[in-house]
Amino acid sequence: MRIVVFGAGAIGSLLGASLAHAGHTVLLIGRADHVAAIRAEGLRVTGAIVESVSLRAETTVPADFVPEVALLTVKTFDLSSAANLFALQVTTPVPTLLPQNGLGVEEPVRNALSGGGWPEPERWLVRAVNSMPATLVGPGAVRAGGRGEIVLGRARGPAADATRKFTRIFRAAAIPVRVAVDLEREVWRKALLNSAINPVTALHGIPNGRLLEEPYRTEAQELLHEALATARASGYGFPEKEVRADLERIVRATAENRSSMLQDFDRGRRTEIQAISGEILRRGVDLGLDLPATRRAVEAIRSRSPGAPPPRGQSS
Repeated sequence: MRIVVFGAGAIGSLLGASLAHAGHTVLLIGRADHVAAIRAEGLRVTGAIVESVSLRAETTVPADFVPEVALLTVKTFDLSSAANLFALQVTTPVPTLLPQNGLGVEEPVRNALSGGGWPEPERWLVRAVNSMPATLVGPGAVRAGGRGEIVLGRARGPAADATRKFTRIFRAAAIPVRVAVDLEREVWRKALLNSAINPVTALHGIPNGRLLEEPYRTEAQELLHEALATARASGYGFPEKEVRADLERIVRATAENRSSMLQDFDRGRRTEIQAISGEILRRGVDLGLDLPATRRAVEAIRSRSPGAPPPRGQSS
């Protein structure tokens, strides 16, 4: 099957490598330096998986490559512009996976694809929750930090056929995939954990495992408590004991990993704070909640993030 990975950073490159290893024809669309390195030496994968994968890499989708499915793996702050550009380059709609962190991902992508000429984009978009740890070590090199999984929703609604297709593709490629009854609940669960892990590790420059120590543990627990309050007010009643246990399990399992937000700091790039903690803050404020720890974290991350837009709906 012909698969295009549009925005091949860490997770896009790792998934692309696994799909190519399974025999699919994979095209990675990425930054020029990443593309040049892959063309010269292949994509080097280290860590939990060690292999060198030969696959095609370009900076734009060439006219001679007509994909059958797509993975849109750009960061959340680039989603709208990337989706619009993607629709202009891939003019025939295909099942498209959205494995981004954060809340409220689908609507801006639907609007961008529609603006780029795709009819009925809701038929093609498949939201996913990704927990496969990946780090872009450098141009042409990605490190797999563990196994993780891709969570998809049940195949129903306009995108049922597209969802079934991704489930089959991932399972056949030995990519761990789980089908959830309520995907939006899984999206919220991932956002809760990210809201506790990412800001604290990024601001203090520490790997995930240090969140088991004070004062980092308390900071993370405060953020988790406020995010849980917002989730409950939004109709998702997670038991606090259960989510705290999830947090400790994830931190222990990824103790040596540097969170995606910390990796962005390392590279001097924008973070996904708006889609994670910023969106939790926006929704909490709209629901009449006071989230002081979350507000401080958002403001602190923004103050150190290059090119971050002004906050939305986050006035005191």
